[in-house]
Amino acid sequence: MPLEIPTKYDSLLKKKVSLKTSFTFMLIIVLIIWSFIYTGFNFGDLMIGIPQIGDLFKQMIPPDFEYLQQITTPMLDTIRMAIVSTVLGSIVSIPIALLCASNIVHQKWISIPSRFILNIVRTILDLLLAAIFVAVFGIGQIPGILALFILTICIIGKLLYESLETIDPGPMEAMTAVGANKIKWIVFGVVPQAISSFMSYVLYAFEVNIRASAVLGLVGAGGIGLFYDQTLGLFQYPKTATIILFTLVIVVVIDYISTKVRAHLA
Repeated sequence: MPLEIPTKYDSLLKKKVSLKTSFTFMLIIVLIIWSFIYTGFNFGDLMIGIPQIGDLFKQMIPPDFEYLQQITTPMLDTIRMAIVSTVLGSIVSIPIALLCASNIVHQKWISIPSRFILNIVRTILDLLLAAIFVAVFGIGQIPGILALFILTICIIGKLLYESLETIDPGPMEAMTAVGANKIKWIVFGVVPQAISSFMSYVLYAFEVNIRASAVLGLVGAGGIGLFYDQTLGLFQYPKTATIILFTLVIVVVIDYISTKVRAHLA
C-alpha cells in the first residue's frame, strides 16, 4: 500500500479547521461571559435566596388534604383538556407529517415550506399560545385546549415525519410498479410501518399535555392551574402543597401507564 505524504494543501486545510474551531470556542466563551454580566447573575444573591425557598416549603407543611375535595373536579378538567387536545392534535398531525416527509411528498416546494411552518410554530411556547387564546376567547378551558392542540400537532408532526423518512421504501416501490394510486400507496405501504411509532408518539404527547395543562391555568386557560395561581396569590401554601402533590401523583401514574403501553408497542 503506497504511503500517503501530506501535501501543503492538507496542512493548510487542517490549520484552517483548527482556527475555525478555536474561533467558535472563543465566541461561545465570550457569549457565556456576556450573558452572565448582562443578566446581573450573582451567586451571592442566589445563596441568600436559598433559605427563603426553605421557609416557603416549611409554610407548605403540612398540606391541607381537605382541599382535595375542591380540586378534584379541576384536576379532572385538566385531564379532559389533555385528552381532547391530544386526540384532535394527533389526527391533524398525520396529514402535516405526510406533507413534511420528503419520501412521501417528492415535491420540495411542498415538503420544505411545510417543515419550515411546523418549525416556526414549534418555537412558540404553550403558555404564550394560551395567553393569546385567553385574550381572544376569554378565561376558560377552550384557550387551554387550543394551546395544547397546537402543541400536540408540533410534537407528533415533528416526530412522525422524521419516522416516516426512515421507513422501508420497498413496499411503496412494489405498489408503484403495479400501478397503485397515492392513497393505496400510503394506506398499505406507509401506515403498517408507521402505526406503532405513531401510537407511541400520541402517548408521549398525552404525557406532555398533562404536565402542560396543569400550569396553563396560570394564564387563565382553565384546569388546575387556576388554583395554583389562586392559592399562591392568597399565600395559602398548605393548599398549594396539596395541589402540587395531587398533580405529581396524577402525572406519575399516567407516565407509568403510558411508558408500559409504549414499551408494549415497541
